[in-house]
This record gives sequence, structure tokens and C-alpha cells, in this order.
Amino acid sequence: MYELITKDGRAKRGRLTTVHGVIETPVFMNVGTVAAIKGAVSTVDLHEIGTQVELSNTYHLHVRTGDKLIKRLGGLHKFMNWDRPILTDSGGFQVFSLSSLRKIKEEGVTFRSHIDGRKIFMGPEESMQIQSNLGSTIAMAFDECPNSKASRDYVRPSVERTTRWLKRCKVEMDRLNSLPDTVNPKQMLFGINQGAIYDDIRIQHAQEIAEMDLDGYAVGGLAVGETAEEMYHVLDVTVPHLPDNKPTYLMGVGTPANIIEGVYRGIDFFDCVYPSRNGRHGHVYTHHGKKNLFNAKYELDTRPIEEGCQCEACRNYSRAYVRHLLKAKEMLGMRLCVMHNLYFYNHMMEEIREAIEAHHYEEFRKQFLADLETPDD
Repeated sequence: MYELITKDGRAKRGRLTTVHGVIETPVFMNVGTVAAIKGAVSTVDLHEIGTQVELSNTYHLHVRTGDKLIKRLGGLHKFMNWDRPILTDSGGFQVFSLSSLRKIKEEGVTFRSHIDGRKIFMGPEESMQIQSNLGSTIAMAFDECPNSKASRDYVRPSVERTTRWLKRCKVEMDRLNSLPDTVNPKQMLFGINQGAIYDDIRIQHAQEIAEMDLDGYAVGGLAVGETAEEMYHVLDVTVPHLPDNKPTYLMGVGTPANIIEGVYRGIDFFDCVYPSRNGRHGHVYTHHGKKNLFNAKYELDTRPIEEGCQCEACRNYSRAYVRHLLKAKEMLGMRLCVMHNLYFYNHMMEEIREAIEAHHYEEFRKQFLADLETPDD
């Protein structure tokens, strides 16, 4: 159940109660593609850095280890020892990212596995069955994510098919949740709005799926080639047509500035690989922009990554030491950077929630964005 606690402009401060605990929104979901955060970060660490939701990938867990095996082991929560909510994406993004390995039909999509080349078929029913086996808290509907620059003639029928797939997902999810051996009979279903950068298609699709009374609604197909301004425009025209009394999710986004702007436009949920991916390459996020710790200017810098930060890295180590670890290719350097970045993102969301509650999000947004452009070294 979603409770809209307050709004400040279009920014929402909400609370989603699930079978695996309460999610305070706006929230950033930490991405653990194959049931682990890349960078040697454990679920114990996730508790320490304030993670509310972990996100795992349906396609990747299906092709490696296997969802049926994970079900036999008690589901994804038991498998990875995580007692808070998990969201699983549907595999739909792989329809986009593995475009050279796939064929789309009304029934679903035929893939070639990126691991061993074997043929895989996934449609709405298969995606729901895999996610049910995983037992995630929130399952995403199976969709096609068209290229943001695709032609109108391609996007419209693609979105119409995504709507038909969503109806099939809903029917199958209801069936799976009623089975006696299902891992999580309270599994939620979020639908996904598509439409590339075409206002009318986005709006019509949002209106259609809003009538289906789903547990939540995502805006998909963004951060895949369009400009930030185009993305914000899509949110401006689309989000007002999604239900205010349900959580909204901007998929695969993004930078701290993207998140600040997304919240401003009414988004509750975010996810992105940036914190972990950039951290593994020595790029760390701060309130004064992103820093590359490989830079020689940090060689003798005894300050923490960010003054005042309470993450494990900043409480215990200097920029100089973390840089040394990275240069020496010690795994600890990568892990500390990932831990810092995830802590930064999780606690940035706390700051956002507090600003909305205090009804000064506009001022917070302007100051936060200004600080990002003002280096402190």
C-alpha cells in the first residue's frame, strides 16, 4: 500500500508498505544485477549504508544460476540473505540492450544468451514466472524499450504491444500469486510507460495503464540516448497522467542532478549502476561534484573523500590512501569507493525526503545543483 504523506510542488514524499518492509520515498535502489552489488559489497554492508531496496535483474539471474534453482533455495531474499525489499526488472531492457541477439514477436522475444549463445524465449508469462520464482517484493511488467530516437512509426505499435503485454502480465501475476507453492504471494506489479520522446504517445500510454490499478508505475525508455532536457520534458508531460496515489519510478536514472530533477517532477523510485560502476573506476560522488581519485592532486591529500561523510571509507581513510589502493589494484580501494558512492546516494535521498517534508524542496534543489558545480578542491 502506498501512502502519499505530503507534496511540495510536484515533489512527492511517500511511503510504500510491502511484505518485506516499508520503503520511504523518494528512494534510490542499489543495483545488484546478479544478486550482489559489484565491488565486493555484502548485504551486511547494505544495511550499514542505509539501503532500503535492492534491485536484481530477471534476465541475468535466469541465464546464470537459474530462477528455478533460486526458488528451491527459498527465493532471492533467502538466497542472498537480504531481509528488505527487492525489485526485479522484467528482462525487458535486454530487449533493447541485446538488440543484435533478439527477435520480437507478439508472443514475446527470442534471445541468444550473451553467455553461451543458447536460445531463450521470454514473453510476459515467462517474465512473471521467473520473477515469481525469485520471489521479489516488486516485479516489473515485461515491455519493449524502444530507442529514444526511434521513428514514430516504430514506437506507436511497439507501445501498443507493451500495453497488451502488460495486461497479460497482470493476469499471470494474479494466477501465480494464488498458487500454494509461490515464494511471495504478496508480490507487487509495476507497469511501465513507454513512448520514446513523443509527447502524445507517452501521454496516451500513461492514461491507458493508469486505468489498470497497478501497484506502481514506471517511466521507462529514458537515459538511453536522449538529452537530459528531453528526459525532463518527457517527465513534465507524462508524470501528471500517472496516478498520484501510486509510486512512480524513473528506470535507470541516474546522476545526482538527474535524481534531484526527477524528484522535482514527481518521481518516487530511482535506480542506476553509476554509483557502483563509477566507484569501481575510482570516481566518487560528493556534494561538490564527482572526483577521480586517480588524479595526481590527491596523492598527498589526507582529507576523507568528503568532509563530514559517515561512510566506512570517509570515517577511516584518506583520499591519498584510497588512491594508493586503486593505483596498486587492491580490491579494497574499489570496495571503499563503491561503499562511499552508495552511502552518498542513499543519504542524498534522506536529504531530499527531509526537504520535501519541510516544504523547501525548491530552495534545496537550487542549492544542491549549485554545490555540484562548485568544486571544493
